[in-house]
Amino acid sequence: MNITISSLEKKHFPVMLDEVVQTCSHIKKDQLIIDCTFGGGGYSKALLKFPNNKVVALDRDKSTISRAKNLKIDFPKKFTFYNEKFSNLDKVIKNEKKPDIIIFDLGLSTFQLQDYSRGFSFKATEKIDMQMGLSEISAEEVVNTLDEKNLKLIIKILGEEQEAGKIARNIIKARAIKKINTVTDLVQIIETSKKKNYNRKINVCTKTFQALRIFVNKETTELIEGLIKASQFIKFGGKIIVISFHSIEDKIVKYYFTNYSSNKSNPSRYMPTENNQKNSFFEKYKNNFLTPSQEELIKNPASRSAKLREAVRTKQEFIYPKGFKEKFKKYTEIENDTL
Repeated sequence: MNITISSLEKKHFPVMLDEVVQTCSHIKKDQLIIDCTFGGGGYSKALLKFPNNKVVALDRDKSTISRAKNLKIDFPKKFTFYNEKFSNLDKVIKNEKKPDIIIFDLGLSTFQLQDYSRGFSFKATEKIDMQMGLSEISAEEVVNTLDEKNLKLIIKILGEEQEAGKIARNIIKARAIKKINTVTDLVQIIETSKKKNYNRKINVCTKTFQALRIFVNKETTELIEGLIKASQFIKFGGKIIVISFHSIEDKIVKYYFTNYSSNKSNPSRYMPTENNQKNSFFEKYKNNFLTPSQEELIKNPASRSAKLREAVRTKQEFIYPKGFKEKFKKYTEIENDTL
């Protein structure tokens, strides 16, 4: 099923839109879809074209509210929007029937990336913000207040940056002279900290910016809580669809779908199964995933790292997956205990 989108929507390139729609093509009438990351509204608008179903969307970014209002005008009875984080998915679902499909698109929207006042792009020259919305701290506060040890930890673990120590050290030296106010200031520090390598395929700032963005928005905590609540509230036979963009996200999603599926219900033979029952939230999972088509990569190179994974909920009663949170606590502890 190919979806035609307007020139305005093309600006934000909903990643793997056709694949998402195809994955949802089994839906029947009167079904409920939760779009956990509304963004530019590409997925919601496409899925609202299915007859007699309903889409509930949420997004933590307040800039999405106006786009959601426009879609509400077109689909007044079929579309509802909440300015909310998906870790609070239960608050959204409590007023609805159990959803048939829950979708997470974990990437930045093009709207966020291209708005240089938000500070997500290392091409920006303005303040270092990086707040997706409903965040407690900005990247500017992080680079100007955290000590060297914690800065190194954030950049190394959340950014998977090998030269984190040198970057953190140089941030401390730079801010002792002058507060780091702009993206330009931070880029210069990172560039002088990195070893010269003219064969790099990615910008030298990419990993540090990823680390700061993840930390500011507590993205691994959000993802883990979102996945847990999605599997708790989705109906039996319902699908959870996740599009991830970097290795940490994909590692979390892959682990959850694989280790809590019917073919591998206990995350570790050394770890007791919760409540002495099989934690088989999902039908047999074979570690399959989709990637963008060559046509999409040409139109939108930013989609190159995207992976789409899906899992189908079994009839097993929900048992809270303590082992899942324990597995990734090195990420969540940094996000929640560093400040």
